[in-house]
Amino acid sequence: MLRPLLFAMASALVLGACASSPEAAGKSDSSATETAVVPSAYDLGFQTADELVAAGNTPTAIQRLMQLVGDTSLTPDQTANVLYKLGELSGSPTGYNAEGAVSYFKEVLADYRMTGAAAPAAAALPAAEAKVAGYIAALESLDTTRSQEFEALFNLGRHQEAIDLMVANDILPGNEELLAMYQIGYLCDDSNLTGRAYSVTDRDGTVRNLRFCDFGK
Repeated sequence: MLRPLLFAMASALVLGACASSPEAAGKSDSSATETAVVPSAYDLGFQTADELVAAGNTPTAIQRLMQLVGDTSLTPDQTANVLYKLGELSGSPTGYNAEGAVSYFKEVLADYRMTGAAAPAAAALPAAEAKVAGYIAALESLDTTRSQEFEALFNLGRHQEAIDLMVANDILPGNEELLAMYQIGYLCDDSNLTGRAYSVTDRDGTVRNLRFCDFGK
């Protein structure tokens, strides 16, 4: 009687194992264990920057890429691509950092000459340098007005100098420059702040009354 009982127990164990095996579980179990694709820091950084630019917020896109370029996990090619993109955005009409654009392109050529970003950086550098030279010439001209001096400083990327000039001479910049100050973080939408208020229309049509964030302007 013992052998038949042992045989029955063994058969039950085999059947149980078959029922619990991956093959018996069917396709539903395998689909539940599929691994989600997580974008890399590089891809996510570029995606975020592109979305910010599309939304009309180039200064914040530049700040996002500045964070990304410090990521030590990037390959040399990826770092060079980020630097080139930084140069491209900084030198754009809404980047307001012409001197930064030159620096980024030069860094690609100095430290990442063997990457794919070197050729476009070399091609973009002369125009970026010419733009900087034009702004500096405006600053050195005796015919330049205070408002034009502000614009030259702001477009060069010397934002604090531009703001100091703006406040000292009661200059009212255009909406684009004021919006950039808000996006960069110089102006804040806070009713508790003191000082002069600047009316700014955001990209979505929202009108904001902004004041300098540091209370001192």
